[in-house]
Order: sequence, then structure tokens, then C-alpha cells
Amino acid sequence: MLKGKKILLGVTGSIAAYKTATLVRLLVKNGADVRVVLTPSALSFVTPLTLATLSKNPVSSEFVEDEETGEWTNHVELGKWADLFLIAPLSANTLSKLTSGVCDNLLMAVYLSADCPVMIAPAMDLDMAAHWTTDENIDKLKSRNVSVIDFDEGELASGLEGKGRMAEPESILEKVTEFFDVKSSLKGRKVLITAGPTYEAIDAVRFIGNHSSGKMGFALAQVAADRGAEVTLVTGPTALTIAHANIKRVDVVSAENMFDAVDQRFGESDVLIMSAAVADYRPSNPVGRKLKKGTDDLTTIELETTKDVLATMGARKENQVVVGFALETNNELENGKSKLENKNLDLLVLNSLNVEGAGFGTDTNKVWILGKNDEINESEVKSKAEIAALIVDRIEIFF
Repeated sequence: MLKGKKILLGVTGSIAAYKTATLVRLLVKNGADVRVVLTPSALSFVTPLTLATLSKNPVSSEFVEDEETGEWTNHVELGKWADLFLIAPLSANTLSKLTSGVCDNLLMAVYLSADCPVMIAPAMDLDMAAHWTTDENIDKLKSRNVSVIDFDEGELASGLEGKGRMAEPESILEKVTEFFDVKSSLKGRKVLITAGPTYEAIDAVRFIGNHSSGKMGFALAQVAADRGAEVTLVTGPTALTIAHANIKRVDVVSAENMFDAVDQRFGESDVLIMSAAVADYRPSNPVGRKLKKGTDDLTTIELETTKDVLATMGARKENQVVVGFALETNNELENGKSKLENKNLDLLVLNSLNVEGAGFGTDTNKVWILGKNDEINESEVKSKAEIAALIVDRIEIFF
């Protein structure tokens, strides 16, 4: 479950910090990519060299790593890199800072910058763990969707017996694994997604294409993979990148390339989502060299139709769920309903270029998700990641 997961481990000043060596080793052994951030006081309990060796990544503890060279740690980049920010052990001091937003060290700057979920494993002595401020701070974090791994009971550093120990590394590993154990009907399903434009060659340097950026298809791939699907992303030319253990990327150029890539994989897929903007026409006789102005005739380009990937797979489908996309400029719903029926689709995601914030190249979209029996689900203008989640929600109903 942790293969390819990016876990940022925050270590604070607690005697329990000695357990982080075991914790890092367990996370890495189970496939996680681990980076570590230490508070200044944590340096009294565990060395950066130990955790860097075990994590196979540099350990950060200061904003400026080398004053002579000006090398510094980008806390924003660290906060956005992680899939999970795990703070273990979490001292009473840092617990208080998490709730108040005090930003006096690198770990707190990363916490305030983090886009990812946060999980904490507090550790402190008996009376500190039982103090009302501790209870209030933990409850406040829980109300903000921070996952809390409760104290263990046993012998404490003071010699007292009771509640306050950090959970054992094996228990923390179990909680982290449960966190990433996606409860989704797509878990283990094979999802084939197309994205981006296609380029149809005119000559060796020119082509017919469109303005598709691929952002919608990449967002769909990310959401499906996050829900446990085995995703194959077939993408036309795009500058976008994606990194996920559950995503296999296949790059293509032309409509013919995309047809072949989908054709080869459709039979073993559970879902096909055709979000790519595949060219309907291509030059009939592309030239293998660069055509020259003045010596070659560039005024007329004869075109021929490309293979209809979506219609072909819709006609062939057996148990697969096939989802198409349509971008329209007029009579949107009528054209969308016709495409849904004529291409034997289960769902059609309709976009309109008449809607501000939708269409090619934007970070937002507005869609109508059309289903059988005149079912229509209309979204607001949302980020493409949010739209992707809505589409995948609707697909999950089929399973």
C-alpha cells in the first residue's frame, strides 16, 4: 500500500525520537519515499546522519543549510511534495504551535505550507498528556481533520507508568497503511484514460492540431489512481507531467497512434475514459520533408477522416464502462445526447466553449455528465481536479 507514497516525517524534541530510526526503516521497507524534517530540539535526541542514511534522502532542520553558499531549504516545496505529513513524535510544545500557528522553525513553516493530510503521534509525560490544554489542542486538531495516533501506555522517561508514550513504530506503520488503504469500488480496476491533443502531420515540421492541454485527462488519471485504480494514461503531445505508482503513461502523437494504443489495451480494461481531443481529420498525403514556400503548393491540403476511437470501442464493449467527452459550441445538450446514443456510451461529459472558465487550456471547467434515460448532472465551474472527482464518483456507481 505504501509503494510510491511520499511521506514527510516531522520529528520534534522528545526522547521518543530515538524510535524514528525504526519508523523510517519500516516506511522505506514498505515502499514509501521518506523525507525527514527535524526541529532544533530534536537534534538532541537523534542525528540527521542516521535518518538520512535510513531514508536515503537529505534531512532538513534549518531554513539556511549553508550560510556561505546561501543554500536554503524550500519549506513550501517540502509541504507540497508530500502525500502525508507525519509528525512523530509530537511534543507538547509543538502540539501547541500546531493549533496556534506559531512559526519559529522549519517544521512549523512546512506545516503551515502543507497541502497534504497531516497525521500526528504525540509523546509526553503522564501529567502533560493528561493536562486539559493537551486535550483541547488534540481535539482542535481533530476538528481540522488532522489524524491522531493516540498515546500508548507504559513506562515513561520520568519513571512513571501510564499514558503518554508515542505509539510504537509498528503501530504507526499500521495507521499510515490504513490511511492509504483506499475504500473505493475502483480499487484494483484497470482504467484506460486518454488525454491531450493529437498532431496530424502535414509535412516534416507542420501539423494540424488543437488547443487541448491535457489537464482534464491528467486530473482524471490522478483521481482514479488515488482511488486505487491501475491507470494507463495514453496522452498526446503535452508539457504536463505526472508521477504516481498506479499510473503507467503511454505517449502518442497522432490519432492513428492513439487508436492503436487504446485498441491494444481496451480488452483488458474495466473503464475507458476518452478525454483526449482526437483529430477528426488528417492530411491525406503527408510529406516526409519540409514543404517550401514558393516551390511547393501549400494552398490546398486534402484531408481524410481518422478512425473514430470512441465509436469503435463503444461498439466493441462487453462489460466495460465507456465514457466519452464532447466539446460543443451550439446545441450542446442535443449534440451531447446524440453522441451518447450513437456511440453506445455509458456516460458523456459535455463541455461548452460558451461557458467562461471552461474549455481548452484552463485550470477550471464546467460540465454536464449525461447518462442513459436522460440523466443529466450539471456541475458548477470548478477546478479540473474537482471536476475529475465528480466524474469518477459517477463512474464508481457502475461497480
